[in-house]
Amino acid sequence: MSSLPGAAWDPPPPPATAPSCSSAQLDKLIEAADRTKLRAYADYSKFRVGAALLAADGSIFSGCNVENSSYGLTMCAERVAVFTAVAAGVTSFRAVVVTHDAKGTYVYPCGACRQVLSEFGDMDVYCVSPDGKVARSRLSQLLPQAFSKAELDKVALERSATP
Repeated sequence: MSSLPGAAWDPPPPPATAPSCSSAQLDKLIEAADRTKLRAYADYSKFRVGAALLAADGSIFSGCNVENSSYGLTMCAERVAVFTAVAAGVTSFRAVVVTHDAKGTYVYPCGACRQVLSEFGDMDVYCVSPDGKVARSRLSQLLPQAFSKAELDKVALERSATP
């Protein structure tokens, strides 16, 4: 799941790049994430999270956290949204929105979600507090020097060059 409820964490400075979606698209993403958050299966933590991805083609895919009594099997909202989009054949994204119920803070994607999102390139990450405040970051700000396919390709190239 994203950072701990109630954890005070100031957002990173906004990126110098222009936002990747219009205010109308952002409103739709927030609405989708909030609506999906209400379906979260959070029987253990009672900490509901919703996420919505904006695909390059303008379509929206959402997800919510799904907990499990074996905590390690819990799935975060962000990854549920990514997996739903990939299952629909979509792998190019412009932005992700994360909403939650923890008052007084922003909640950012956890490290595992950041890594999964980075598989599909850099994108805007909009974190929305329950009172409607929005913080925008680039995924590359939240996960600098992400491990990527490029690193695996380098290793493969080095192995093939070794006699």
